[in-house]
Amino acid sequence: QVQLVESGGGLVQPGGSLRLSCATSGFTLDRYAIGWFRQAPGKEREGVSCISSYDGSAYYANSVKGRFTISRDNAKNTVYLQMNTLKPEDTAVYYCAADPRITALQCAIISEDGYDYWGQGTQVTVSS
Repeated sequence: QVQLVESGGGLVQPGGSLRLSCATSGFTLDRYAIGWFRQAPGKEREGVSCISSYDGSAYYANSVKGRFTISRDNAKNTVYLQMNTLKPEDTAVYYCAADPRITALQCAIISEDGYDYWGQGTQVTVSS
């Protein structure tokens, strides 16, 4: 069955970096769009980044553009989210999600609608 497992979260100082991993199993990675989402305490979940199944295009929320990079290693069945220049407002639980039916438009706007498969989340805390 489809499984997603996030890792790599932790406590980091402002300006620091973390790399999150989303280890996948049960499906062919490049046939699924993979999205990263986050939810801060008291806030709604928001889209962070998405990598398209169609052509591997990467999309980012404006709040992370230029600081975060999404990548996919098909051989390792893993998707990464490299997060640089972290800010306190990046503090949240980060989730990866997968679905083969996500359209290019849904990926581009990083909508969480339509994702059937979700990981359990990993906590990222940015604080001095």
